[in-house]
Amino acid sequence: MENSQSSSFSLPLRGVIPPMVTPLNEDYSLDTESLEKLIHHILEGGVKGLFILGTTGEGPSLPYQLRHEMVQEVCRIVASRVPVLVCITDTIFSEAIGLAHKAHEAGAAAVVTAPPYYFPLNATDLYQYIEQMAAALPLPLFLYNIPSHTKTAFSDETILKAAKLSNVIGYKDSTCDMLGFHRLHPLLDVNFTQLIGPEELLGEFVLMGGHGGVSGGANVFPKLYTSLCQAALQGDIEKVVKLQNKVGEVSATLYSLDGQSGTSVLQGIKLALSVMGICQEHLAPPLRQLGKEKKNMVEKFLNAFNF
Repeated sequence: MENSQSSSFSLPLRGVIPPMVTPLNEDYSLDTESLEKLIHHILEGGVKGLFILGTTGEGPSLPYQLRHEMVQEVCRIVASRVPVLVCITDTIFSEAIGLAHKAHEAGAAAVVTAPPYYFPLNATDLYQYIEQMAAALPLPLFLYNIPSHTKTAFSDETILKAAKLSNVIGYKDSTCDMLGFHRLHPLLDVNFTQLIGPEELLGEFVLMGGHGGVSGGANVFPKLYTSLCQAALQGDIEKVVKLQNKVGEVSATLYSLDGQSGTSVLQGIKLALSVMGICQEHLAPPLRQLGKEKKNMVEKFLNAFNF
């Protein structure tokens, strides 16, 4: 079914939509040269979209001017080859709507929001917030459930109610709650896009009827993740198991370089991309880059990794 508000993609959106990192210079300005390299690298891997300014993109840490610049540059470089999804999550409603309008003007296909991440909201408050936001948006909206970072979760009831709003078209789940997926899946319209964040569940999620994944590792190995998702969409269980194990190698190595901290995933992905010569390692404060010892570990892993 073609989305009535955007002609750039059909629903449900299937495949891997990487949560792209934001390449930065040492002074924390946008590294547009590296951004071009990164987008070329990712699109060559056969991805079905790009998700920018989310968790992996360090969205909440970036100045508004840089977020706007990122939207403009990504849409320019992508040139409508795949849909661009822009995360507008914010504690300030007007800023979220302003970024959505910037995304629309630049040519993005949709926007994404998690719950505002300061005041805890009950289910009624959260639904009313989404209802108000959806009515003010110039683009279709994906919901983003990541209570580990927002402290407020989308309940099943809220998702089902929001899914009936005319321009709420999908849902990204980063909770690792497969039971929640099994509860919701049969109750949602077949064209309501369901995507998963945790990479260790990508194969299982798609085999069980999910549509794809927002996989951070696809910044580094886009072909691996798109191959896994395609195998799952085709029901090739043997290939899914093989490729899911390869994804496990990536997460086991790159995502624990700084222990089990909540920022180790971002550090590992950017470090790997810097070793590959795609973008610099700089992270926006309060995050920090890793040292030379970790870089040597990543170099050895990348040299030995076979895919």
